[in-house]
Amino acid sequence: MATALPERDGLDAVVTLDRREGPYGEVALRRRGRHFEIIANGCFLMDTADGRSERLLVQAALDELDPGQQRPAVLIGGLGVGFSLAYAAAEPRWGRIAVVEREGAIIEWHRSGPLGAFSAGALEDERVAVLHTDLLDYLAAADGERYHVLCLDIDNGPDWTVTDANAGLYGTDGLAGIWHRLLPGGVLAVWSAQPSPAFEEALRAAGFADVVTREIPVARGVPDVVHLARRAR
Repeated sequence: MATALPERDGLDAVVTLDRREGPYGEVALRRRGRHFEIIANGCFLMDTADGRSERLLVQAALDELDPGQQRPAVLIGGLGVGFSLAYAAAEPRWGRIAVVEREGAIIEWHRSGPLGAFSAGALEDERVAVLHTDLLDYLAAADGERYHVLCLDIDNGPDWTVTDANAGLYGTDGLAGIWHRLLPGGVLAVWSAQPSPAFEEALRAAGFADVVTREIPVARGVPDVVHLARRAR
């Protein structure tokens, strides 16, 4: 999740801890002062300085569910620095929790590296499954698990993707895959660095209901947003 970098100690002390070249380009883990950053193809993706947006992404989706829904299942698109997963795992109401992450390096940085402190042991939670695959491929599969909630945080938003191929997630085919992965009445939550009226219209055109955009205040700059929509029953 890309946001304006908040002020913090050691702003100029940047150390690259690991750098990997993979099928989607380069991904790097950096330490800036006492915080960590994930850089994808030279683009700042997210850091550990402020996890409010990641937590509110999950909470906003949970709030949209029927309070009587027992043990809802959630799919989180993007492991990142682990804030979303840790927040979901800390909520006993959730049943099955799956997180899709295409970068093997990021999974390793959580299992045996410094990012494990931020996922807070969630990878060992018996409810949690880490799926090492591309989200687009996972959604396009004809069969598979269905969920009450999908929380997506793999780009800087529908209009600012990490790779060109990710744009397909927010178009007709990608939204059709999301629709089929959601159970009737299920909720989609998509983080974005800025509002996307075009994405709102795409959601409505794909048959989603209750389409809204909620602002999330950040430490500096304009608010982040969460796009919310529901698969009609």
